[in-house]
Amino acid sequence: MKKQSIQLFEERNVRTVWDEEKEEWYFSVVDVVSVLTDSADPKQYIKKMKSRDSELKSNWGTICTLLPLKSADGKMHKENVTDTKGLFRLIQSIPSPKAEPFKLWIAEVAKQRLDQMQDPELSIEQAIYDYRRLGYSENWINQRIRSIEVRKALTDEWRRGGIEEGVQFASLTDIITRQWSGKVRKTINSTKVLRKRI
Repeated sequence: MKKQSIQLFEERNVRTVWDEEKEEWYFSVVDVVSVLTDSADPKQYIKKMKSRDSELKSNWGTICTLLPLKSADGKMHKENVTDTKGLFRLIQSIPSPKAEPFKLWIAEVAKQRLDQMQDPELSIEQAIYDYRRLGYSENWINQRIRSIEVRKALTDEWRRGGIEEGVQFASLTDIITRQWSGKVRKTINSTKVLRKRI
């Protein structure tokens, strides 16, 4: 199972994906390049970087993989991501004074995740901090945290009952959603998107 989140390095967003099976962070390559180079066109910078470093270019498919990430337009697009090992390889090809602080930041991100796995309460504290930083009200944050706790209790019960994540979880969620709203979850999500755009 993969979960997306946004990490902050010097107040700059870096999209990340946590792979629970591999217990590994994957970082958006274009976001990392943008942070380290301050390039106005990080995708073009990546092309030039690969042309300068033939070894990097030949091993690009091994270093990076494609995963869907939420873009600025709010849509999911497949983009290059890389794990911690691949990230250190990319940093070697980027002459930047931010390289060393960025390496320390990567280590801190990894440590925070490991700490959260040992103590789930830390995940909740981090979520509250992030919501406050994004400007949400205390009332909204409290409701959001409660809904996460209720959802977790529900899915824990489903797991104990032998229900598998994926299609079965989605089906049960749709049944519950239909009972209180008369709509399936996909329809509700589409409605939310429309409201945000209006």
